[in-house]
Amino acid sequence: MKKTYMGVRLRRLRAERGLSQVALAQALGLSPSYLNQIEQNQRPLTVAVLLKISRTLGVDVQQFSEDEEARLVAEMRDALADNPGGETVALPELREVAAQMPAVGRALLALHRRHADAMARLEAISVELGDGRGGAVHARPMPFEVVRDFFFAQGNYFDALDTAAEGLAAEARSAGGPLNEWLLQRLLQRHGVRVVPTEEDTDDSQRRYDPASRVLRLSGGLESGQQAFQLATQLALLEQDAAINRLIAVPDLGDAAAQTLARIGLANYFAGALLLPYGVFLQAAQALRHDIDRLARRFGVGFETVCHRLSTLQRADAPGVPFFFIRVDRAGNISKRQSATHFHFSKTGGTCPLWNVYEAFAQPGSILTQLARMPDGRAYLWIARTVTHGQRGYGSPRKTFAIALGCDIRHAQRLVYSKGLDLQDAEVPTPIGMGCKVCERVACPQRAFPFVGRPLDVDENQSRFTPYGVAG
Repeated sequence: MKKTYMGVRLRRLRAERGLSQVALAQALGLSPSYLNQIEQNQRPLTVAVLLKISRTLGVDVQQFSEDEEARLVAEMRDALADNPGGETVALPELREVAAQMPAVGRALLALHRRHADAMARLEAISVELGDGRGGAVHARPMPFEVVRDFFFAQGNYFDALDTAAEGLAAEARSAGGPLNEWLLQRLLQRHGVRVVPTEEDTDDSQRRYDPASRVLRLSGGLESGQQAFQLATQLALLEQDAAINRLIAVPDLGDAAAQTLARIGLANYFAGALLLPYGVFLQAAQALRHDIDRLARRFGVGFETVCHRLSTLQRADAPGVPFFFIRVDRAGNISKRQSATHFHFSKTGGTCPLWNVYEAFAQPGSILTQLARMPDGRAYLWIARTVTHGQRGYGSPRKTFAIALGCDIRHAQRLVYSKGLDLQDAEVPTPIGMGCKVCERVACPQRAFPFVGRPLDVDENQSRFTPYGVAG
């Protein structure tokens, strides 16, 4: 743990407990002068003192996490990038807010969200009145964006669903036989649901359930692992309905469409946890050093399913490597994004073209590795590979995506993909960013847009904008 100064946060914690400085010092076994120096940021908050605070006051150590600071900084930068023409706030100032006054940072983000909602309402009114101002205001977040933020806020882990799925998986193992057969019998015996295969093979026909007839129709083209996933998803919607309703009963999911998407997302989460039960899967992942192909063969699922499950292993008493998982297409559209980390992508611009997830399209089927460094100095190990969904007949297009899985470089040695990489040389990682509009790397040869916090520098004697390298 690096030297961390969090005096303001500690003073606020002490005030919330109604303790004097002397009383807290005695409870922690510290001298009042030493505690005073910590609160005045004259001494860093050490690991030993932090553990004493956790034990004495019952405080979650995560409140003092550097990861939480990084996430808050990223979100504040994103919010400020959404305000072109406003005052520029330097990165060191944002870090100071996140470290010393996180409540202020969260309050500012809440105000930004309220402002965005208000602008969305104004746009709706403008369109209805026909005053022509609709294009000048922000659009309301799409339901899938709301659901993404919901999963991100939960650290991509839902304990109630995960533990319930693990219990069912143990029950299925004790019964013996294929998981698919157990799920079929469970649906029939517990819920009177019959499963009927169909010849249809499109995305919206892989699973269709008719509540009136209690018939579940599954595409006959599904592989064994895909079939088990769809059966488990339907089981979640039937048996975990109350738990899912409690999870989505939050103000951020007030929109009906967002709630529906969240229900499907949580049912899919349950299905993944049933196919890859937490304890068994975590043990296998650690033993195989997170070799995705070997894990896929052991559990009978696909590359993408393993990557997605690895990004959810954040149980409090048995956490796995905190991963960031993303799926993109050739055009850069992000169709899946889940994170158990502080890593944050911009909402105001595209992702970085120097990131190896895009190189994966040039080498289909190969696993690519990359050490990359963000503008804040943090380095990550990324792996990327393409996945292709089956062609549905001659002449029909195939769906191809690039999957990327990343973790902080401090966890890299736990992954088989770190073999042969120099994790110590600070010059090795490729400089990347969250997106051009919020990236301060002015000399980047791939820059597509100017950084919103810096005025555009145009040189009439050159054939390009400088220093952004955008062709004129």
